[in-house]
Amino acid sequence: MKTYIVGGAVRDGLLGLPVQDRDWIVVGATPEDMLAEGFRPVGKDFPVFLHPKTQEEYALARTERKTAPGYRGFVFHTSPDVTLEEDLVRRDLTINAIARDADGGITDPFGGQRDLEAKIFRHVSDAFAEDPVRILRLARFAARFPDFTVAPETLALMRSMVAAGEVDALVAERVWQEVARGLMEQKPSRMLAVLRACGALARIMPELDALWGVPQPPLHHPEIDTGAHMMLVIDYAAERGFDLPVRFAALMHDLGKGATPAEHWPRHHGHEQLGVALIDAVCARLKVPSECRDLAVMTAREHGNVSRARELRANTLVTLFERCDAFRKPLRFEQMLLAAECDFRGRGREGDDFRTRPYPQGPYLLGALAAARSINAGEVALRCGENKQQIAHAVHTARVSAVKAALRLGDDPGQADDSIGANPAIL
Repeated sequence: MKTYIVGGAVRDGLLGLPVQDRDWIVVGATPEDMLAEGFRPVGKDFPVFLHPKTQEEYALARTERKTAPGYRGFVFHTSPDVTLEEDLVRRDLTINAIARDADGGITDPFGGQRDLEAKIFRHVSDAFAEDPVRILRLARFAARFPDFTVAPETLALMRSMVAAGEVDALVAERVWQEVARGLMEQKPSRMLAVLRACGALARIMPELDALWGVPQPPLHHPEIDTGAHMMLVIDYAAERGFDLPVRFAALMHDLGKGATPAEHWPRHHGHEQLGVALIDAVCARLKVPSECRDLAVMTAREHGNVSRARELRANTLVTLFERCDAFRKPLRFEQMLLAAECDFRGRGREGDDFRTRPYPQGPYLLGALAAARSINAGEVALRCGENKQQIAHAVHTARVSAVKAALRLGDDPGQADDSIGANPAIL
């Protein structure tokens, strides 16, 4: 029995990166041998064991055979006769098919070290085509290692997998898991670029894929293309280290622009509400967690109002807070403002200054919300008796007065537009 560290731990070690988790392969052993050594079995599809002391995972070397479409259609075979090379040949990329033994010796039968040096993602064998999850994983790796490129033959293989319908067989939970992990990497736009290049994005999120080729007003969007804008937005969210709900909201915020009438381009009047319906469809299909879905819907619906916050009357601001449930969930409202700022920062071309321009909308709205929240709704209710409609109106009015006082807003109708809507020219 001989053990090897394989996969990401070896790859990251060779790249000089911190190693988070270690995966082990055991060659020349049976399940009975592992149990005799005190290992605890945990594998469902094939034998995986936890080390009795470190609790790290040790998997028996295995081969596998494709039996049905999708990533679940495999039969696995383990035996003491399965060699390390036979196990490694079934792995996805050459950079993940490197093993290190207990003495530090490297086994690299497929040129993974060479591809690490050249910064290339290359599939190990045609077995790559049997598991569509590998397309998602490679795209996620592109977000983690943004200076790597996909080997032409690997990209061609991925395209053939999409054409064969393999991606259509993926289950929603696995798609969301990989997309969510990719959004949390260094440069999420690279994940999307790879998925688009092989055609997978159009299969898993056609609503998002539809943004490329859709123009925007160049005065406010020098990058013009809506897809290019979205890539800048999500990368800015990553640079700021925002959490997953904010990044997902940033990704989804302009989804409605892909559904506006082409004869109205480059303007996109009404894209906010169009986006809400599309986000609901994406989230239902991929089973996106409610925390991410709710923030994305709110951001799509309100980012236009956030952009023109300083034009809004106090009454409109309080109505905005009420609609966003900001009095009960102020932290979620703040997250929405962060996603909206990503929308503002994620535009332009090299030399444009959107990254450094003032963006007062966030602090302005938070100040207004703080003023509105300073009203004690319970005390107002006591003065109104039991008439619920009267209570709601009185609380709203008190909050409007507090916002007016805090922001020094007057009642001049010419100062602001009391309607809730977006100015398509600035979005």
